[in-house]
Amino acid sequence: MQFTVGERVLAIEQGDITRQTTDAIVNAANSSLMGGGGVDGAIHRGGGASILEECKAIVSRRGRLPPGEAVATGGGNLSAPHVIHTVGPVWHGGRSGEPEVLASAYRESLLVAETLHLKSVAFPSISTGAYRYPVEQASSLAVRTVMNFLRAEADSVTRVVFVLFDTATFEAYGRAVASVRSSPVD
Repeated sequence: MQFTVGERVLAIEQGDITRQTTDAIVNAANSSLMGGGGVDGAIHRGGGASILEECKAIVSRRGRLPPGEAVATGGGNLSAPHVIHTVGPVWHGGRSGEPEVLASAYRESLLVAETLHLKSVAFPSISTGAYRYPVEQASSLAVRTVMNFLRAEADSVTRVVFVLFDTATFEAYGRAVASVRSSPVD
C-alpha cells in the first residue's frame, strides 16, 4: 500500500527489511548497538561484521545510545547503503514516557536521514517485539509521527516505507494509516 503525503510517499508492506533497497533501513537496536534478537539481529547478520565494527566505534566515542536517539552506520553487505540505529522504549504500561520516546526514535531517525541527504528510508515496527509496546498503539504513533515529519520537516526524504514482518503487524499499520489519513494533522 502506498499513500501520498503532500509531494512525498508513505508506504507499508509486509516483508524482510534486510532486503530493502532504500537509501537507509532503520534498525530497532538496543542501547549497546551490539546486535541482538529480532530485526536487530537480522540486520547485523545480513550486514556483516562492518556494521558491528562501526557500532563499536560509536559506543566507544559516545557511550550507549539512549532510547529515542539515532545514529547511522554503513550498510555493510545489505542492499541499503546506510543503517540508522535507534533505540525504542521498553513498554511499562505507557505512563513512563514511552509514547514520547517512541515518537523521538522515529523523528530522530528521519533527522539522521536528512543530515545524510537520503531520499528513502525503511522502518520496522520499533519496540513492538521484545520491548512489548502494543502494536496498535505503536503503529498509530509511528504513522502519525512520520506523516507529520513528511508534511512539515522533510527536505531530502521523499519516501518512507514501513516494512512489517508479520501479517498482524502489517494489518495494524494499515489501520493506523487509514485512521491518521482521515483525521486532522497533529
